[in-house]
Amino acid sequence: MRLPLILPLAVLLFATPAPGSGTVAAYTCKTAGTNETQIVKMDITLTVPATASAGRQLTIGWRGSYVEGAELRAPATGLDGEVNLYAYAAVSGIDRLTSATGVGSPGLIVPGAVIPLPRGTVELRTTPRDPGTGTVRPASVNFGPTPQRRLIECELQDKDAPKSYPLTVTAAGTAPSPDASDAPDTPDTQDTSDTEATPPDETAEDTPTATPTGGANTGGGGEAGPDGRALVLAGSLVLAAALTGLRLRRPSRP
Repeated sequence: MRLPLILPLAVLLFATPAPGSGTVAAYTCKTAGTNETQIVKMDITLTVPATASAGRQLTIGWRGSYVEGAELRAPATGLDGEVNLYAYAAVSGIDRLTSATGVGSPGLIVPGAVIPLPRGTVELRTTPRDPGTGTVRPASVNFGPTPQRRLIECELQDKDAPKSYPLTVTAAGTAPSPDASDAPDTPDTQDTSDTEATPPDETAEDTPTATPTGGANTGGGGEAGPDGRALVLAGSLVLAAALTGLRLRRPSRP
C-alpha cells in the first residue's frame, strides 16, 4: 500500500533540475564598519564568447545562485541607500587584460534576510588590447551603491578553484568574413559598366557647337558677300545725306 506514495515522490526528485550548471565558489564576505564575516557559496556560470577581437569591447555573461545553507544575509541594521551587485571575472594568459566587471540589481534587501541575487544575466564588459589565448574565471562579488563604496565585500577563498573558461582574442581586423573573397569583385564590375555605358563628355561637347550656327541664322546678313555689304553701306550714306538736306531747306518759324 505504500508503493503508490513513494513512486510519485521519487519521480519528483529525479525530475527536479540541478540549481546550477557552473562552478561552486566559496567566498568570505565582510560587512564594512563591522567585524561580521560570513562564509558564502555561490554556483556561478560564465558565458564567454568563442572569439573576441583586440580593440573591441567583449561581454561575458554572469549568472549566480546560492548553495542552500550558505546564503549571504544582510546585517540586522540593514544596508543604506540603493545597493547594487558588482560581479568580476579574472582573465589570465592575455597581455594587458586582467579582469571584466558588470553591475546588476539584487532587488529588495530586507535587514537580516538573505540578499537576493539578480535573476537575469549580469553583463561583464572589458576591452582587450592585445591578441592571445587565455582563461576566464569567476572572481570577487561586492555589494554597495557604487563600485568604490563597497558595503559588503566577498573574496574567493581559493582563486584557482572555480571553473575556467577559454578565451581567444584575435588581432584587430583579422576576423574572417564569409563573403570576403567575393566582396572586391562586385564593386569593380559595377564601376566598369557604369563608365562604359554613360558618355557624358561627348554630349557636353556637342551642345556648344550647335549654338553659333543658330546665332548666324538669326543675325541677318550673315551670308552676304563683300559686294553686298559695300552696296548696303553706300545706300545708307546717300539716305543720310538726303535727310540732312531736307532739314536744312526747311524754313524756320518766326
